[in-house]
Amino acid sequence: MAVYAVGDIQGCYEPLIKLLDKINFDPAKDRLWSVGDLINRGPDSLKTLRFLKQLGPAFTAVLGNHDLHFMALATGAFDGGKKKTLKKLLAAPDCEELCEWVRKLPILHYEKLETDNGKKAFLMVHAGIAPGWSLKQALGYANEIENVLRGDTYTKFLNKMYGDFPDIWHKELTGMERLRVLTNYFTRIRFCNKETQLNLAIKTGITTAPKGFKPWYQYQKLSNDMTILFGHWATLNGVTDTKNVYALDTGCVWGRCLTALRLEDKQIFCTDCN
Repeated sequence: MAVYAVGDIQGCYEPLIKLLDKINFDPAKDRLWSVGDLINRGPDSLKTLRFLKQLGPAFTAVLGNHDLHFMALATGAFDGGKKKTLKKLLAAPDCEELCEWVRKLPILHYEKLETDNGKKAFLMVHAGIAPGWSLKQALGYANEIENVLRGDTYTKFLNKMYGDFPDIWHKELTGMERLRVLTNYFTRIRFCNKETQLNLAIKTGITTAPKGFKPWYQYQKLSNDMTILFGHWATLNGVTDTKNVYALDTGCVWGRCLTALRLEDKQIFCTDCN
């Protein structure tokens, strides 16, 4: 058995199938993890979701910002934003069923796996984690969002999740302000400062970091004890220069490549997305 973690798919079905063929993925014995953003922007969001859903227990994913946006559109919780690349998915007869499946995906996934170097811990998130959070805190904060998404008032959350503020974490935050900033850490963060303040405006590489801000993972101490897997930041092109931190979004939807990391031995596999 092998476990592979794949970068942002974003509805790029054909490159996904090419990559799975390349690694000889067998859902009967292997597992596929995804860092989120399963859909949107790419040409085949509907086909992608149907394929991933039918993998059943062989597939594990965390929610990305594009997945949350799909749910907001599919449920009518939000009527703005771009819909063109999701048009076929939103009109599909099984859209509601697919949305319900996506709604049950976690925000954060933590698991210990057998590797070539013994049993090791892995933490998977779409975008990142705030500086200073312990593993217990991060899992607890993620669970707050997961509980709301799986509850009866989830459409209210989906309607109000959009926005860049608050842009700094305080444990005293409550209600939608608390949920929004937590969601932005887990699904949108790139740069922050040591006080956990977010800068969500800059989406380019690390050389464009605003004064006083750094990539979120450069503050992380969790990577001393586990491997962190994330996506979202295509302009990193898979490079973090940080031990035990793997950026898996290598810009498939922008015509570059789709990347998978085999967790047992950290071997990287790629397929072109031209």
